[in-house]
Order: sequence, then C-alpha cells, then structure tokens
Amino acid sequence: MKLGFIGGGNMAQALIIGLKSQNFDMSNITVIDLEANKRRVLAHELGVNASAELTSIQACDVIVLAIKPQQLPTLAKTLAPLLKQQLVISIAAGIRLADLSRWLGDYATIIRAMPNTPAQIQAGVTGLYAMPSVSKAQIALADQVLSAAGSTLWLDSEEKLDAITAISGSGPAYVFYLIEALHEAALQLGLNEAQAKQLSLATFKGASLLADASSTPIAALREQVTSKGGTTEQGLLSLQNSQVKQAIALAAQKACERARTLGDELGSI
Repeated sequence: MKLGFIGGGNMAQALIIGLKSQNFDMSNITVIDLEANKRRVLAHELGVNASAELTSIQACDVIVLAIKPQQLPTLAKTLAPLLKQQLVISIAAGIRLADLSRWLGDYATIIRAMPNTPAQIQAGVTGLYAMPSVSKAQIALADQVLSAAGSTLWLDSEEKLDAITAISGSGPAYVFYLIEALHEAALQLGLNEAQAKQLSLATFKGASLLADASSTPIAALREQVTSKGGTTEQGLLSLQNSQVKQAIALAAQKACERARTLGDELGSI
C-alpha cells in the first residue's frame, strides 16, 4: 500500500509514527505540506517522502486528508482532478461526506474518521464511517491506517460521528481538566508540585487501566471505593451536590451541537 497524507501536523505524525512501529515501509508514505521546515523534519526523522506538490499524491492508494476543516473546500477542488480509484480518508472535524464528495466532483470512495489526541502515543480511539461505495478491501486498508494510532470503532451511520467528536474527540480535554482540578486540590491540601503531579496522573492512569482490565461495571468499581460513612463517600456527595455528572453530560451535548453546527457552516460553502 502506498499511503499519502495531505497535511503533516500532529495527527498525521501520530499515525505515521504508529505505522512505523508496526514496520510499515516509510518509503511508501508521501506527505504533502507547504511548510518547508516541517517537510525536512518529516523526511529526516520519519523517513517519509515529503513534498509541497499536490501532484505527488497521485500514485498513492490511500489519501488521508489531515488539514483544518476550513481548508478542505479549496483543497478538495484542487485534489479532485488527481483522483482515480484512490481511497480518501478525511479526519477533518465536522466535514460531512456529502459535502466532501461534492467538493471532490461527486467522488464517492471516501471514509470519514474522528481520531483523538492520544493517537500521539498510539493510545487513541478512532470512530469511522464509510460511504456505501467503499469496498471491504478499502475498509480493511483504512482500519490498518487508523488502528496504528490505537483502537477503531466502525459506525453504522455518519450522524454518530458528532457524538464520537463530543465524547472521544473532545473527551481528552475533559480528562485533562479533571486532572488539573485534582492537581490543584492536592496543592491546596499541602502537597508539593511534584507530589501533586504524581498523584493526580497516577490516579487517573491507574483507575482507567483497572476499569479497562476489569469485567466489573464502572458503577460497581466506584462503589467498591466508596465505604459507608468513609472519606470517598463524603467526596462523592460533594460532587453530586455540585451536579458534576450533569455538567459533564452538558459539556458533551454542547460539543456535539458544535460539531453539527460546524458541519452546517462548512457544508454551505
């Protein structure tokens, strides 16, 4: 498989690093990016072919669109004449397949994907949806590319990608926010900076690993930590009184609504 990336930013690099760790031949990867310094870094550190010329992408079997959503309408119209039978994968948030297909001259061999930032350490999760004309072999190729950055989740409707955006796409920011809060609480309770960082990070990492490794429901794991009349119970009562669970649900709802609005705004171009 010859693989091309249009855009050499963080997410593209995360996918390339993941593929490299799986012994993918870096000479079969071409990255198109307008920044000369970024091209030098990609070529030197990862061993890929780096170019500023979009025509270099023509020989690729799979093309990953890894640029900002606002850049896609213009880029797609330039890319359209270069497409023959290649699989196009878009990781641009909010861009709907119908609109991307239209910008590409009604090209229909497209998959839409929503990865997240833990892909940078191959610990991400990516939601994917394929247009009906995409073959099973091409779906397998897409899964190979995106699974290099973590796990994949294939969806039965494109609309669910807005929910994926709100939960796993935006979700790392919610987790970082909670880690910040626990870190600051530790400082307020008299621990020093190093201690606060170690405890807040290790607590989130350990709890996540335990939840992933256990067949016990999450709610039951929480109950196991919460002794009647104990310290954890008092802490949870405070969170419940502050309606933290409802606030997180509302945050996800707002993110989902923004994903839909973004799709509407860009789709009107």
